[in-house]
Amino acid sequence: PEVCLRLEVGPNAAVHSPLAVQNGFLHMLVHSYTAELFMSSLTNLGPFLEDEIIPEVIPMEIEVVDAKITLKDDSPRVYPTSPGPVPITLAVDHVVVKRRDDGVFYLTGEGSPKQEKPVSVPQEQKAPAECGWAAAGARGLQLKEVPELQRELQTMKIALAEAYMDKARLLQEIRKYNPLFQL
Repeated sequence: PEVCLRLEVGPNAAVHSPLAVQNGFLHMLVHSYTAELFMSSLTNLGPFLEDEIIPEVIPMEIEVVDAKITLKDDSPRVYPTSPGPVPITLAVDHVVVKRRDDGVFYLTGEGSPKQEKPVSVPQEQKAPAECGWAAAGARGLQLKEVPELQRELQTMKIALAEAYMDKARLLQEIRKYNPLFQL
């Protein structure tokens, strides 16, 4: 993995924001990062994030390109005969997280419009665009259709992962009453 970190302070940081002159501007790029994390390590981060003083707002831009994080549940099993939970993999092609002078984090993706949306404000869900393979093959995929297809593919992957989780949960319930049950 490649990690690039740059911190600018002073008059040269004014190109990023007025607050960056005083508090600094942090730019971080993470490229080709792969990790496996246990869920318990994420749930135990809470005490480290809590603080009694209000931190200063530091404008920043964090760019994550080609990252893959696998989350594994390491909690004790409820039923000894269960196969255990299925790991969750989060694949990120290109995401940019920006923090402006107002302290709000903005999340943008590759091919996103220039207007940024705050993370704290839910975006309206748009109906998936209809695209027929025959029509796409006849006229060729245009550049604006590729992100739509990628979003559709990501939605289908999420739905498939949820279906696998439901299947595992149902098998776990069946094995609670019949430990010798096999598919």
